[in-house]
Amino acid sequence: MSSEDKIERYLVRLSLSYEKLDGNSWLINDGEKGLENVVVISAGPLVIVRVKVMEIPDNNKKKCELFETLLRLNGSDMIHGAYALEKNSIIMIDTLEGETMDIEELQASLDAFGLALAQHYKALSQYRIKTN
Repeated sequence: MSSEDKIERYLVRLSLSYEKLDGNSWLINDGEKGLENVVVISAGPLVIVRVKVMEIPDNNKKKCELFETLLRLNGSDMIHGAYALEKNSIIMIDTLEGETMDIEELQASLDAFGLALAQHYKALSQYRIKTN
């Protein structure tokens, strides 16, 4: 079974609200499970799970504090995946091996994302760029 077929089958079995974006990517929007705008991508031998968390603040002091907070969270609180930088955004990303990935591994990754997004919200919200 291809990674794409496996992902689709697992998302259905996990009863997640999602939409297929193209042949190799899916967007999960399932507020009940704490998963909003989580993208799952089949990329060759890898399955990538990612979500944009927030924009990086412009203020250098806040930026340094945020990066330190993220590194500490990566080292102590992240069960699966890690916080990372992508252009001017903070993302959370996890990579799984498509060939050997089973439903429990995908579920564990998604559960860890939902948990981290909920638990880290307060700590990270002080660094969010305020919009009017």
